[in-house]
Amino acid sequence: MKLNEIRDNEGAHKKRMRVGRGPGSGKGKTSGRGVKGQKSRTGVSLLGFEGGQMPLYMRMPKRGFNNPNALKLAEVNLWRLQEAVDAGKLDAKAEVNGAALVAAGVIRRAKDGVRVLGTGELKAKLNLVVWSASSGAKKAVEAAGGSLTEQRIEAEAKAAARVEKRNAAKGKAPAPKAPKGDANKVSARAKRTAAKA
Repeated sequence: MKLNEIRDNEGAHKKRMRVGRGPGSGKGKTSGRGVKGQKSRTGVSLLGFEGGQMPLYMRMPKRGFNNPNALKLAEVNLWRLQEAVDAGKLDAKAEVNGAALVAAGVIRRAKDGVRVLGTGELKAKLNLVVWSASSGAKKAVEAAGGSLTEQRIEAEAKAAARVEKRNAAKGKAPAPKAPKGDANKVSARAKRTAAKA
């Protein structure tokens, strides 16, 4: 065998279709688009167009709300944490936060924070510092002898303190807090009256 005799295996290399190169290209003179008309041209958007009638997607009612300020959280399950500890990628003795999880390869990026979910079993004793966690995950971490700090609760407390401080500077009375239990909830009218006083 010589260098000029080397060939690919049959079917290993397929030539791409050369569109718009005349009748001899295998796709004919119209390049597979059909004959004339709007759809034979580029830049056409007819999806959902109903001849000028109000389209179906505009006739349907709007529902729900997309919060533009919603946090994007990286979710991680208990089984994934245990898997990383067993593989030696996650140090169970050190504080486990978003940066540690990214370094261990448990999550790709921390985004706005990490949320721990309760799927799977956790045996390792971990000290987790995350944005939030489900109630099941919190119970599982504490049952394994670990601790879980939710940054969300701290952030909400700081925000409430800022609002209280601002209201105190303006001379506004703090809004009455509703006691636990549905029967003793403070009504909206009572809140407005207290705010005006």
